[in-house]
Amino acid sequence: MSLHFSKFHLVCGYAASGKSTLAQQLARDHGAIVLSEDQWLSALFEEELHSLADYVRCTARLRRALGPHVMALLQAKQAVVMDFAANTVEARAWLVGLAQEAGVTPTLHFLDVPQEVCWRRAQARNQAGSHEFQLSKDQFDKLASHFERPDEVEGFDLVLLQSDQV
Repeated sequence: MSLHFSKFHLVCGYAASGKSTLAQQLARDHGAIVLSEDQWLSALFEEELHSLADYVRCTARLRRALGPHVMALLQAKQAVVMDFAANTVEARAWLVGLAQEAGVTPTLHFLDVPQEVCWRRAQARNQAGSHEFQLSKDQFDKLASHFERPDEVEGFDLVLLQSDQV
C-alpha cells in the first residue's frame, strides 16, 4: 500500500547546486532525518576517495549498508531526506526501490541550476573549505557529464526548483 504523501525526500542537481542546503531545509520543514552521502563517505572512506571510480565503489558499499536502515526508518513512519546525489537513473532506481519496499512514494526535488552557476559555487565552497570534498574543474566536469535529467516515469513525485528559486 502506497501512502498519498511522501515521507521520503530525494535531491537531484549538479554538484554545488544546493542539494545539501535544501536537504537541511526539508528536514526542518518535515521533521525528517537527513542522511548525507558526503558526510558518510568522508567519515568512512576519506582515504579511499581519489577518483570517480573510487566514489562509485565506495558509494555502492555505503548503499548496501544503509539501505536496510533507510527502509526500517520509512516503515516506522519516520520522514527521511536522502542527501544522496540522485543524479543518474541508476541512483534514482535504488532510492525508488527502497521507497517501494517501504510502501511510500518518494518526492524528488530537482534543483535545475545551470552548470556555470554550480561551478562558481563549487569554487567558492572550495575556497571557504566548507564542504567535505574539494572539487577540481575536471572532477566537476566528470560528475556533470554523468548527470541525467529526472523524469516522473521513474517512480517519484517531481518538484522542480529553477535556479531563481534556489
